[in-house]
Amino acid sequence: MPRVSRARACHTWRVRSEMSARGALLLYLQLSAVVFSPVCGQTEQGEEQVKIEVIYRPENCPQKSKRGDLLNAHYDGYLAKDGSKIYCSRTDNEGHPKWFTLGVGQVIKGLDIGMTGMCEGEKRKLIIPPSLGYGVIGRDKIPANSTLIFETELYVVRRGPRSMESFKSIDLDSDRKLSHDELKLYLEEEFKRDNRNRDPSFKDRVLTDILRKNDRDGDGYISAAEYNVFHHDEL
Repeated sequence: MPRVSRARACHTWRVRSEMSARGALLLYLQLSAVVFSPVCGQTEQGEEQVKIEVIYRPENCPQKSKRGDLLNAHYDGYLAKDGSKIYCSRTDNEGHPKWFTLGVGQVIKGLDIGMTGMCEGEKRKLIIPPSLGYGVIGRDKIPANSTLIFETELYVVRRGPRSMESFKSIDLDSDRKLSHDELKLYLEEEFKRDNRNRDPSFKDRVLTDILRKNDRDGDGYISAAEYNVFHHDEL
């Protein structure tokens, strides 16, 4: 199996800090996104495993990534058979690291597994079998039954928008449901931190869309059950 060289992987980008002013947009994206499942399979011998090689781990690691956390990371992918590049996050979105929620199918299953338990600043090399990647179907430049190599670097671990803490911070009257006014107030506070000039109607459209996609019983509230896709017992 060829060893992938970071020197020829992607252009080097200086990671710019954008940790502030993302709360409202992240909430909106997570509450309105349709979670999809990648193509995965299982071998006759049973489900294969992701091989994890820790390249670097900081000594100070107060928080490790877990399912439902919001991660900010770079991940660059290659075909294991010849080392050809299939994806490079450093050449997408002007080189900014990717935001995604861990463990809900926003990335292939092998990445969800391989990036669990990481520290901020940690780097890993992941070898992902076909059953935890794109399976027998493949995708675009990825042939069927391809083993993949991903080099990952994690920058930020943040509690996910669907977490118990996030719900309670919005639920001001502690009635275990989010009202139109509570969501509106939360969005107003988050947009104040955004420091972007937006159309005044944008906030209202975001609020309307959040309620439309999450108020499944149509009672005008987002209940704890409707909000909580990760099924925390605390809710």
